[in-house]
Amino acid sequence: MTLEQLRIFVGVAEREHVTRAAEALNVTQSAASGAIAALEGRHGVPLFHRVGRGIQLTEAGAAFLDEARAVLGRAAHAEMMLAEYGGLERGTLKLVASQTIASYWLPSKLAAFHERHPQIAVELAIDNTEGVSAQVLSGAAELGFVEGVVDEPALAHWVVGRDTMVLVGSEDTELVDEDWLREARWIVREQGSGTRSTFEETLRTRGFDPARMKIAMTLPSNEAVRTAVEAGAGVAALSRLVVARALNVGDLVELPLGLPDRPFHALRHKERYRTRAADALTDLIKEQAQ
Repeated sequence: MTLEQLRIFVGVAEREHVTRAAEALNVTQSAASGAIAALEGRHGVPLFHRVGRGIQLTEAGAAFLDEARAVLGRAAHAEMMLAEYGGLERGTLKLVASQTIASYWLPSKLAAFHERHPQIAVELAIDNTEGVSAQVLSGAAELGFVEGVVDEPALAHWVVGRDTMVLVGSEDTELVDEDWLREARWIVREQGSGTRSTFEETLRTRGFDPARMKIAMTLPSNEAVRTAVEAGAGVAALSRLVVARALNVGDLVELPLGLPDRPFHALRHKERYRTRAADALTDLIKEQAQ
């Protein structure tokens, strides 16, 4: 039994005429007759009385008409639902991002996305770079956003933005050299954080081994690191997005260690289905970057 057979049956039953139903449904008369014969033959139950040149529903046909209409109605609803998903009129977009991106860079993008597609619900989780990669790999999130380096063959990644890291402290200094780096008290993020891995890689490229740093505290968030530095517990390398306000009001000072820009990357699984909602968000981010 197919939806097309049901569609033809309903058309014939409503008109009580095969030829007129075939014309209305844009099928041949033989196709319409064949569909009715197939339904009747499948279960050995006549659906129409053949009275002269006319037809009338049997008792079974009248009961079946209600069921056929219900099935076609559900099928139409299901098709409309898929069309709404395809047309960005409903759905949920699951994202995961590192702390810096989720707290400071992504919200304005999501606000613009909501303005453009208000029927799409957005769920954003926060994790460090390693956790973001794991969630995209498992399918818990469709898109991830990280500032760290991701080396995972199953994940596609591309640059969606750039960020500047700065070295900050509560007191100024004129010179940041190797001795200063070795003697400073460092407040750092946890292992797996993109902020920490990016800064440590920068130090390595400049010939300084991060293992020689005196780590006073390892804290789980950018805000906790910034607050500890403001309190005079040590120094830290953080995104300018995180410390901009504190620098402006004088709670922190930028120390003279020029750090390179770092890219923000989007991640997605290479083999999983890409929803139109995810494509719409990445297109919006690309538009804003131009």
